[in-house]
Amino acid sequence: MKIIIGFAFIIILASLASALYFMMRHKGDPRHMARALTVRISVSVLLFIAILVAHYFGLIQTTGLR
Repeated sequence: MKIIIGFAFIIILASLASALYFMMRHKGDPRHMARALTVRISVSVLLFIAILVAHYFGLIQTTGLR
């Protein structure tokens, strides 16, 4: 599960970096930046749902605050 979460974070950061690139280079065409940000939001939501499902099925355990 740690590998999946780490891979998702890498995808999120790469999508954010590509949105920054498109924002700086393609100033007249915001479609590329919007698509990159849509990918970032989609992966973030899927990661959140995956963490909730993994917790529900007992793949990850809560540790609480100490």
